[in-house]
Amino acid sequence: MSKDQKKYLRKIKIRKYIILFSQVIIIIAFFGIWEYLANKNIINTFVFSKPSKIFDTILNLITQNNLFNHIFTTLKEVLISFSLGILLGLIIAIILYEFPLLADIVDPFLTMINSLPKVALGPLIIIISGANIKSVIVMALLINLIVSIITIYNGFINIDEKRIKMIKSFKANKFQILTKLIIPSSYKTIISSLKLNISMSLIGVIMGEFLVSKAGIGYLIIYGTQVFNLSLVMAGILILVVISYILYKIITFIESRLIKKF
Repeated sequence: MSKDQKKYLRKIKIRKYIILFSQVIIIIAFFGIWEYLANKNIINTFVFSKPSKIFDTILNLITQNNLFNHIFTTLKEVLISFSLGILLGLIIAIILYEFPLLADIVDPFLTMINSLPKVALGPLIIIISGANIKSVIVMALLINLIVSIITIYNGFINIDEKRIKMIKSFKANKFQILTKLIIPSSYKTIISSLKLNISMSLIGVIMGEFLVSKAGIGYLIIYGTQVFNLSLVMAGILILVVISYILYKIITFIESRLIKKF
């Protein structure tokens, strides 16, 4: 390895350390300022609570063996809805790609369903699926599925026509074109769909837990609101931020692996 290459790699490594250090400092400063303003009564601690109370609330949940049960419930619902959303989204996107006439027919309906506030369907979902985990998963699926279909389908139709003509010149059939060109060429779009899907799934699950749930982070937040325990509400929000970050990093790790592979 040449000196210039070593110097370049060193610059990249230093830049990563600077970014990580800056992010940690921002987080510490944010909580420090929040705690200071709360202690000086500059902000209303009843409404905004303060970091020390929030962390105490989280510790109490851990000692009472409640926290991990709620986290596990939310994660289970997110992973189920995420898996169903990406699988169904991929299958439906393939069907729409293979049948352009069908795609043109359903396009305005997909747009309308996507723009529809899913919370409005909450009572109907509860009546059909019951007041249980099924309703939460259906709510999350309604939110993430349409986004997945649209994103993946747009990736398929934006493949360079010249590449399709070239593979057709080698007498490739529709299945070969799909599996050897369309899907592999759309992996970046599919990864983008995964990122959107995981965030939409989390949003959908929390919305579902607000409506009907006896466990989960959404349940903790809505329960904290009902009993005016704003520290519990803030603790739930903080836990959601951490879960969201971890899930995003997992998808990013998968993306980096796929980039190396392809």
